Amino acid sequence: MTAPELQNQLLDFINTEVSLADETVLAGTDLMMTGAVDSLGVMRITQWLEDEAGIRVDPTDVTLDNFQTVDKMLAYCQSKTG
Repeated sequence: MTAPELQNQLLDFINTEVSLADETVLAGTDLMMTGAVDSLGVMRITQWLEDEAGIRVDPTDVTLDNFQTVDKMLAYCQSKTG
């Protein structure tokens, strides 16, 4: 899956299945500060990334540095796939 495809599918998943926000989540939306995603949502996103991006997410990697925005999640995925 290409990076743009992964981004589109991840945004769709977050907006339709996970987001608690009234506004649409974009790639640069701060998911924690806006309250769009709670801790359960982060767990669901982590599982989705493992399933769809084919990566293994180490629990110690689930930090704001890696999961604050969709852009950061995609950068994390790229770092795991090389």
